[in-house]
Parts: sequence; C-alpha cells; structure tokens
Amino acid sequence: MDEIDAIGGRRFSEGTSADREIQRTLMELLNQLDGFDYLGKTKIIMATNRPDTLDPALLRAGRLDRKIEIPLPNEVGRLEILKIHASGVAIEGEIDFESIVKMSDGLNGADLRNVVTEAGLFAIKDYRDTVNQDDFNKAVRKVAESKKLEGKLEYQKL
Repeated sequence: MDEIDAIGGRRFSEGTSADREIQRTLMELLNQLDGFDYLGKTKIIMATNRPDTLDPALLRAGRLDRKIEIPLPNEVGRLEILKIHASGVAIEGEIDFESIVKMSDGLNGADLRNVVTEAGLFAIKDYRDTVNQDDFNKAVRKVAESKKLEGKLEYQKL
C-alpha cells in the first residue's frame, strides 16, 4: 500500500464528510489488520514519505512488525539515479552529472527524475531536440527551489 498516509493519517474530531469517510476507511483497515492470523502467509507492505502524520493506532505493536526507513540517496546514489533517468534523453555534448549531483543535496529519486524532465522541458522551450548542461543546471535549481518552498509550506502548517 503506497502512500498509506492518504488513509492512515491521524484521526481528529472535526472535518468534512470526506475526512470522515477517510477515517471510516482507516477503521476498516485497522479491523482487517487485526483479523490476519499472526503465523499466516499474508504480508502487507505499507509505504509513506510522511510517517509523522500516521495515526498511532496504525503504528501500534502487532499491526506492523517492522518499520524500515529508506534514507535519501547519497551522492553516489544520486549520480546513478540521474544517469538512469537521463539514459533515454537526447543529450547535446558532455553532461557533467557530478556537478548536478553536488547541487542536488536533499533530493530523492523522484526529484531527480523531475530534474531530467525539467531539463527536457527547458530544451523544448528553446526549440531544441537535445538537452544540454545549462538545461540540467536550470532544472536542478528549479527542483531544489520547489523543495525549499514545499518545506516552508509544511513548516507553516505546523
């Protein structure tokens, strides 16, 4: 279950009818989790990038056996991820992926894919069929800036 925070978020007493529907869905999920035989062969894997928003009942012992955190990729990982996503892109000249990686601290794999997509969009805006170093530089700055803005918005909600 990817994005479990969409239905497994912390419950609250106020809200819209849509919020109440989500809470009912969470209650049913909790009932189903409690109904599984402990020694059975059913395995449920849940993923979220917002563990801080999950309902404590979902995290209670016996419902989830393990919590595995997958940290953000380091420089070597980010370099490999960038190369994978850029492999199908028409590139003009040599691209210094190492310099892009140095500007991408704090970005995850999806963000790095977005860097490649944004670089392609910069090329399209300039009526080019190939992506160059400048496109990648602008793209990584744009994605990194949007992450900073996203972080500020999350902080303001607290």
